[in-house]
Amino acid sequence: MSTTLDSANPDTVPPAVVKAADLLAEATRTGAACPPVRTLFDEGGDLETAYAVQQLNVRRAQAVGRRIVGRKIGLTSASVQRQLGVDQPDFGALFADTAVTDGGRVPPGRLLQPKVEAEVALVLGRDLPHRECTVVDVLRAVDFALPALEIVDSRIRGWDISLVDTVADNASCGLYVLGGAPLSLTGVDLRAVTMTMTRNGETVSEGTGADCLGSPLNAAVWLASALAERGDPLRAGDLVLTGALGPVAPAVPGDRFEASISHLGTVGVEFTSEKNAA
Repeated sequence: MSTTLDSANPDTVPPAVVKAADLLAEATRTGAACPPVRTLFDEGGDLETAYAVQQLNVRRAQAVGRRIVGRKIGLTSASVQRQLGVDQPDFGALFADTAVTDGGRVPPGRLLQPKVEAEVALVLGRDLPHRECTVVDVLRAVDFALPALEIVDSRIRGWDISLVDTVADNASCGLYVLGGAPLSLTGVDLRAVTMTMTRNGETVSEGTGADCLGSPLNAAVWLASALAERGDPLRAGDLVLTGALGPVAPAVPGDRFEASISHLGTVGVEFTSEKNAA
């Protein structure tokens, strides 16, 4: 079970968790990346401590009016899991104010160290309350799918992250972009979809649905089960970013990304050099 925080009694939150959350929040506020937060914990901390940090900052965000619209899944690549020494994905919260319109622009300074990856997004029409969720449960619950770009970011200086760092940092959430043509999953095998992502017209990432835990549906099953186990299940209307279909690519001002996912369509975003762009 997860470490839970009693928002009505801040004295129950371990001081190191508060300090880690404060460092990450300050990095977001100032645009200056912070050192790894794992150094604040004995032996680098553990997964539940990291989720406690994430949970604290998510609750702080909600307290000032930010709205959660779903979840993202990270670490769906076997190679990245091996790199961080883990055997499961992680998750973070998606907020309404981190959505970017398809073809929209991201101004410099909005993110610290952005990277882009292409994903399958699922939008739920039913709750997923079961701790032992199945693929059938997910298929019945999904209302429609969309192509998506996740713009990951890290408040940790130089992306010097362990599992504890990325989980504490809301699974390295930044922004996200959704394509505009919803598609029912009837007759679509998400394992077999193919993805190509370009940066300024040149291919920088390729992959398939099978590269995401064998299928984006498998990733959604894992997330639904994990959240139900923690007493915070996925609900009807939630957006789920299921994880990267291929390698991530760094982004700098002037870059234009577009991803094409077979059956689902295309989605794009531009990183502008103009600070007043939106």
